Amino acid sequence: MKRGWQAAGACFFILFALASAHALSLRLQDALGPGPGFFPLCLALLGMGLAITVVAEVSKAAGATFTDAIDLPDRFALCRITAVLVSMAIAAALLDQLGFRLVALGFCAILLPLIGARNPLVISIFAIVGSFGVFHVFYYWLKVPLPIGEFGL
Repeated sequence: MKRGWQAAGACFFILFALASAHALSLRLQDALGPGPGFFPLCLALLGMGLAITVVAEVSKAAGATFTDAIDLPDRFALCRITAVLVSMAIAAALLDQLGFRLVALGFCAILLPLIGARNPLVISIFAIVGSFGVFHVFYYWLKVPLPIGEFGL
């Protein structure tokens, strides 16, 4: 399995290298600041660095098996990871119908207990600020169009 991780790391490195080449074809700066190619280039360079790190870590583990080189999550962690991914998919599916604020409110209220938060006051405050507060900042101050939804929220 060591060769598999090395091959996967090399494939991701090539993928991120292609993404960085494409990002360099875009402008990195415009009159207002960073251009359309700036953040994709930063993410591609970060991905290339992480791919190199994966290959190096797996390669330096001499004679190690897959589970020795990289620890796999236990069954409980896999269930939590799956629940987060499913809730993200549901949130993406409901975004246009319900609007950003309601979907973000529900998503934050579900996500925080999934990742270990237990204080109801913290969960409530984070869900409200993370939905209505973020919507206000992006929609009114930054003029980023976000879905309103059928309920006007």
